[in-house]
Amino acid sequence: MTRTVVESKSKTAILGFDQPFCVIGERINPTGRKKLAAELEAGDFSTVEKDALAQVMAGANILDINAGVVYNSNPNPNETEPPLMTKIIELVQGLTDTPLCIDSSVPAALEAGLQAAEGRPLLNSVTGEEERLEHVLPLVKKYNVPVVAISNDDTGISEDPEVRFEVARKIVQRAADFGIPAHDIVVDPLVMPIGAMATAGQQVFALVRKLREELGVNTTCGASNVSFGLPNRHGINNAFLPMAMGAGMTSAIMNPVALPVNQKAIAEKKEQVAAAGIILPEDIDDETFVTLFGLGSTKPRAGKEMEAIRAANLLTNNDPHGGDWIKFNKAPVKEGEEARGRGGRGGGRRRRA
Repeated sequence: MTRTVVESKSKTAILGFDQPFCVIGERINPTGRKKLAAELEAGDFSTVEKDALAQVMAGANILDINAGVVYNSNPNPNETEPPLMTKIIELVQGLTDTPLCIDSSVPAALEAGLQAAEGRPLLNSVTGEEERLEHVLPLVKKYNVPVVAISNDDTGISEDPEVRFEVARKIVQRAADFGIPAHDIVVDPLVMPIGAMATAGQQVFALVRKLREELGVNTTCGASNVSFGLPNRHGINNAFLPMAMGAGMTSAIMNPVALPVNQKAIAEKKEQVAAAGIILPEDIDDETFVTLFGLGSTKPRAGKEMEAIRAANLLTNNDPHGGDWIKFNKAPVKEGEEARGRGGRGGGRRRRA
């Protein structure tokens, strides 16, 4: 049975056909996040800290670490990305013992991450491009780590799933030449946006089955790609993930966190409530208000996609006795209640997530 083992110093995450679905948290990535990119260039890692802890609390099994900031002061990522990757990995490892995924297009940053990471991280990624194969596969062999293999090559990304399968086969074969086993290759078959290609979902389900049956590899994807450009993306993602799991997909790179309701949304809803003539208690706090009116929460929490994944794990017997599902659906402990449950003694040492 194919199993891909990813480890921190003290925790293990396993991708496998007989394992619970593995969630790779994607939030520590400055791509498309101008505020985070500016913070990182300024040496401010507060958002990284918050994102790391929030994703672990929401149920991420692995944390993806991407340091791909294009500095205004120095646009050369070969110089800026390796030390930043090292810094972020060291910081995150000080907060949590969740296994890591080192994510970069810069080979020097990949190696810097491998040198800094404790345990056996997942490397993200190699493609079928010759130059990429020659740079990344020796690192995979040298550090004995698993790697994400993305199904595109020098010709680009094909819309034909058979072409993408052959690219994956090529990577698996080239990896074998380096002595890298198939169970350490996690193929990303590339999920196309359903809004641009109506058969995108059907394609990826068929491709995942073929990758499992013919190459015996685990698979992953950027889960939100399927809903790009469409309304109610969470609704699409919630359907896509269990269907992909049913086809044999064993992991996804995704955001496990439902982001907090912002103050603008709260203010707008309060105006609507007032206009409707509804009188609220003067001392109502924001968290009670957003819960009462179904807006979500003012605090980060597990997103709906995590609910769908946990339900699918339960239905595929990858959640023995439903323990994870029951734990997930328990009401959160309110502040002060946990301390009272220990005989009123609070405090104690802060533990890593």
